[in-house]
Amino acid sequence: MDLAEKAGRYLPAWISHISSKLDARTGRASVLRRAVWVSVGIGWAWAAPMSAFADGYGPFPVRNFQPLHQLVLGLPGDRATVLKPGALDLRIELANTANVFEDSTARTAVAMKFESLRSGVFLRYGLTDRVELAAELPVLVRYRGIMDGMIEAVERATTGLAPDRKALRNAGYVFNMSSGGRTVMSGKEGVAGLGDASLMGKYQVLSETASLPALSLRAAVKLPTGDAGEFLGSGSPDYGLGLAVEKHVAPDWVVYGNLNGVLPTGRIAGFALQPVVSAVVAVEYLWSNNFSLVAHFDYYSSPFRSTDTSVLDKGVTEVVLGFNYQLKSGLLWQVYGVENVDFIVGSAADFTLSTTITYRFGS
Repeated sequence: MDLAEKAGRYLPAWISHISSKLDARTGRASVLRRAVWVSVGIGWAWAAPMSAFADGYGPFPVRNFQPLHQLVLGLPGDRATVLKPGALDLRIELANTANVFEDSTARTAVAMKFESLRSGVFLRYGLTDRVELAAELPVLVRYRGIMDGMIEAVERATTGLAPDRKALRNAGYVFNMSSGGRTVMSGKEGVAGLGDASLMGKYQVLSETASLPALSLRAAVKLPTGDAGEFLGSGSPDYGLGLAVEKHVAPDWVVYGNLNGVLPTGRIAGFALQPVVSAVVAVEYLWSNNFSLVAHFDYYSSPFRSTDTSVLDKGVTEVVLGFNYQLKSGLLWQVYGVENVDFIVGSAADFTLSTTITYRFGS
């Protein structure tokens, strides 16, 4: 019995056992937690080896999901290679982020506890052998959330309840920020609407060789289609440039890197914005031709400065873990989680769980 067959035979029972233990500990069943275990279990159980190794699926389309930072353009994680001419990718994304911030200084006070749901449609089209065009239209929702029980159980079992979560544990939904004695941000519960749309392009400069990685240049512009008054958009366009590299370092291992710079315009809640730098380093292990495991380390600088609160002014460092599973030719399923690693304290979203489905036409 090979490793994939063992996973398919034993992993579902193990997941069921762990899930029941977590339910007993928290005293209630978390729909989201069960979805995580089922998603991981199905991905591993179906990962039967195929005849040849896949080329790799690339890093996850991560970005900074911090609810205020993400109002500025964020180039999602991407690989360096482009689609072949005439191929079209349709990607449906869903990311749920738990946010909890409590900070008070002489000038600024922040209290936020809510979850934000970011769903969207992402299109990519191979224009030529070296050029790829893309567009994204997101929908944003703020609500009370469903991940509290799971997150509190994990924190109590490991590092203890986070100070911000402990301070706001009796609050159901909070979104308030004051500066200089006046309220500058206040978001209602249940707000939903379009976010800011983005247009992107990628030009592949180098193809991968035995000694050189694949290398691409990226460019993007964000359009102010979201409601700035409800903090679903920034109200101004942003512009971005970036580099993407990838290299096979062994038959089953691929390394990816992204480095991006963004120039935001306008202001958010009266605060000036500054250029943003982000970086992604990812490693993919090709378990089989249709299944891979991916790990990231991501860094994002803050678009805000001199607001007198770490919630806005500080950058974000995060790790990402998840899998890619090719359900059938041209149909890719991805599941990943994003966890703050606290190399920079005070600004990152608490936890994000995301899943995507991509269908490729003309593959």
